[in-house]
Amino acid sequence: MQFVSNRDELRTIYKEPGEGAVRKELKSLDFHCRGFLAKSPFVLIGSCDDQGNGDVTPKGDKPGFVAILDDNTIAIPDRPGNNRLDTLENILVNPAVGLLFLIPGMNETLRINGEARITADKALRERLAVDGRPPISVIVVTIKAAYMHCAKAFMRSELWKPESWVDRSTLPTLGTILKDQLALADSAAKTDEWLDESYKKSMW
Repeated sequence: MQFVSNRDELRTIYKEPGEGAVRKELKSLDFHCRGFLAKSPFVLIGSCDDQGNGDVTPKGDKPGFVAILDDNTIAIPDRPGNNRLDTLENILVNPAVGLLFLIPGMNETLRINGEARITADKALRERLAVDGRPPISVIVVTIKAAYMHCAKAFMRSELWKPESWVDRSTLPTLGTILKDQLALADSAAKTDEWLDESYKKSMW
């Protein structure tokens, strides 16, 4: 199998992007971007460590959970999780991040690329609190590029069409998966119970 090794070779396979695809990239948020962020309950964060190892992590919350600090800066709350801190540790050594914001039922997405920093600023954390519970920290992103991404990937995958969804009962529970992968002594059902309790107690 041969692999593409440089841009010139790559461009023999693909056409150059159209003018609209190039021009749509903004350097700051406009009112359309702001409106999208106000309705989005979910973002995927792509980051990379100093060795070039990539990572993508999801962040979800109530619609509009990402705060717009100004036209060039957004703030993403970091709620309780598994404490692996993959994204946060990556940001410390490589601040470049790629963000993909989704709105359920909408095939178009908002992409934001920029540089991230981490803060435990009390005022900002309190601003992003849910039910009186502030996030543990906040990822502050300085925007370098923002643009809308077309619907093709979501249309092809039929992601939002319930009739295309897999019957959940045909898939193993997370408790079953963890029991198998980690060789846990507890039963899958017991692990699922523990997960359910954890979700109830530490969502925010």
